[in-house]
This record gives sequence, structure tokens and C-alpha cells, in this order.
Amino acid sequence: VAHGKADSGETVRVQAADGKFLAWAAYSPSSMIRLRAWSFEEAERIDTAFFERRIGQALAIRARLPIASDGVRLIHGEADGLPGLIVDRYADTLCAQFLSSGAERWKATIAGALLKISGLNRLYERSDASVRSLEGLEPCAGWLRGQGATDVTIREHDWRFTLDVAEGHKTGFYLDQRDGRKLFADSVRHFGFQRVLNCYSYTG
Repeated sequence: VAHGKADSGETVRVQAADGKFLAWAAYSPSSMIRLRAWSFEEAERIDTAFFERRIGQALAIRARLPIASDGVRLIHGEADGLPGLIVDRYADTLCAQFLSSGAERWKATIAGALLKISGLNRLYERSDASVRSLEGLEPCAGWLRGQGATDVTIREHDWRFTLDVAEGHKTGFYLDQRDGRKLFADSVRHFGFQRVLNCYSYTG
């Protein structure tokens, strides 16, 4: 049962029927998912320091992983305690999707924290996924910080890929297929294939 009123994306206290604290969450009046939890710690405050901590933790984890690329998913929504936020790094450029009302409300704060912690100065927004409409949000795309060409070249294993953060799939590239591309390349070398037909693998 809801008591009181809240604006879209506003942080609200969630509690059980007996008054026991459950979570701090972002409220979404338009979505079937009314609440997206930021924290289950009652003493925690959802503020700039909170987002800097969560983003810092996510980036620190990625820095410890042996990823043979400068194209990396840095923030993966709920998995990093930041529901509705997707952030990929493509070389010197960040590309973000703000897909929930909570992430949208804190967009400026999150953008500042991303650049501060990553040390980069270019952040492109690709909040043009249809799921935003379920949150009552309009599509939004363009430079949030920095400017310049949207074509970016990333390194992956021994290859270079050029992508367009403004036009590519979702945030620009299928980063999750990194190991599959390496396996395919190794197989081609192993069997000595001279020509390979590329069917629907996007990257060409």
C-alpha cells in the first residue's frame, strides 16, 4: 500500500506492513515495475556520494578482469546495483543508456560521476530503446558531455573495430560476443580456411 505522493524517479522508503524497512527505491508511476531498489541499507543515503561509490565499485571490478579490449561494459544495471543504467566504454568514449525513471532523474549526477571516475571526457547518451516508453520517458540521444565524431575505433585482441555510438546496435557494439569472435578466428586459422561466408554476425 502506498502512502503519500512521489514524483517520477524520486527516491522513496519501502517498508513492510509492520513498518520494517525494506529498501530505498526509485519510484516509477508509469511502469508495471513501480519500484527499483537502490539500496537495502537503511542508513545509506541516495545522493552523489552513493552513485560515485557504486560506479567506482563497478569500474574497479572491470579493471581486475583480464579483458583483451578497450571496449568494455562498465555498468550493467541491477547487477551493479544501478537499476536502469547501462554504460559501455569504447576507447576514449562512454556510451550510456538511462532506461528507468530513477536513472533518468539522477542523469546529471551519474554523468558527472562516470567521467570523474573513468577519467574520460566524452559521454554519449543512447536512451532510445523502446523500454523507456514503459517508464513514461521519451527517447533521448546525443552528447551528454564532450562532443565530436561518433565513430570510435576499439581494440579487441589483435583486431581493430570501428563503430558508431550514435547509430550502432544499442550502445554501439556486441561486446558480449568478444570470446566468440576470438574462438571463430582461432578456428579459421586452425583449419586453414581461406574464405568464410559471414551470415548475420553484424560486425562484418
